[in-house]
Amino acid sequence: MTQKTFGQSESRYFYLLVAFGLFIAAMGFGAAHYMEEHGHVVTGMNQQVVWGMPHVFAIFMIVAASGVLNVAAIGSVFGKVAYKGRAPLAGMLSIAMLAGGLAVLMLDLGRPERVIVAATNFNPTSVFAWNLPLYSGLFFFVSLYMWTLLEQRMNHWVKPIGLAVFTWRIILTTGTGLIFAFLVARQAYASAILPPMFLVMSFTWGLAVFHVVQSAMYAWNGKVHDPAILQRMRNLLGIFVIGTLYLVAAYHLTNLYFARQTAFEHFILRDGGIFPCLFWGGYVVFGSLLPLLLIYLPSLGKPRFVVAASLLVILGSFALLYVFIIGGQVFPLSIFPGYEVSSSFGDGQIASYHPSLPEFLLGFGGLAIAFLTTIIGVRVIDSLLPHDAPDRRKDNH
Repeated sequence: MTQKTFGQSESRYFYLLVAFGLFIAAMGFGAAHYMEEHGHVVTGMNQQVVWGMPHVFAIFMIVAASGVLNVAAIGSVFGKVAYKGRAPLAGMLSIAMLAGGLAVLMLDLGRPERVIVAATNFNPTSVFAWNLPLYSGLFFFVSLYMWTLLEQRMNHWVKPIGLAVFTWRIILTTGTGLIFAFLVARQAYASAILPPMFLVMSFTWGLAVFHVVQSAMYAWNGKVHDPAILQRMRNLLGIFVIGTLYLVAAYHLTNLYFARQTAFEHFILRDGGIFPCLFWGGYVVFGSLLPLLLIYLPSLGKPRFVVAASLLVILGSFALLYVFIIGGQVFPLSIFPGYEVSSSFGDGQIASYHPSLPEFLLGFGGLAIAFLTTIIGVRVIDSLLPHDAPDRRKDNH
């Protein structure tokens, strides 16, 4: 474990980036305080839409935090030499994004100090209660994994600890999908496809985030991507994008098969205003098809096109999560199938939701926490910078 030495110009840029990150994080904490002081009435959330824009940010960061560990697992668990030098950065990104996502999640609750109730009164029948040991366990295992990677005396523990991290992150992402799969109060969810769908989405989003961060670090340090490794990681991202697209299609086609879900699918895919636009335009076209073109067209194999594809995948993931989370809540639950239900509580009516500025600020505050954790970690620990093994002939093809 070594510490970098920076020139005066590089140090100035580093402190400017840290100041920018602190400013955005402070804005996020200020937005959380504003919502706590005035109540969630200052947000777009209401009795029907209780998970708003902050949850879109939080779930993206939590799912990506799990998925980015796939880069480390390919090297440590499956023995691919090309990925071993990237394992420390993958672990750092996982801790950073999980911290940012959980910060948003806790601050959006309105009473974050009440997490102590969940910690001291564990309810094993609640999927939400499972998250407490799952998230804490991921912090523990990834921290232990980072120790085995960065401390030479502990290197012989890398593979068993890496296997434990890989297993735990599979369980965690499955649990995230089960939150929605077991949620019977929203008919948009409650599907057995959701756990594997979230699992493949984590692979895609985590690798996309890794591509962006690695490219930024290479540009900062004047390094050049190894063409062979870049091609392998680019192709892997393309496979994950296709896998995610397939499972999302399977989820909607399964819903269309059931008559009770037809109205919801028509709302999401055709008649729901902003939701079909975000789904077809934001996720399918710009978040999946266009990245696949940038990945697989032979003339677009340069690093900047891979970064562009990764950024589009990240933006598409936000569009998909908005449609999935918000669209699934605004559509009314069919309490009595075959009957029209109406009351003063808005039963049977499509709810409205317009995200407010504090919600966006809180979400960006979580991203700022992840950004600060990563940039300071890379500044302090030189071993986090991806490096390539001198002899990759040992790698199995």
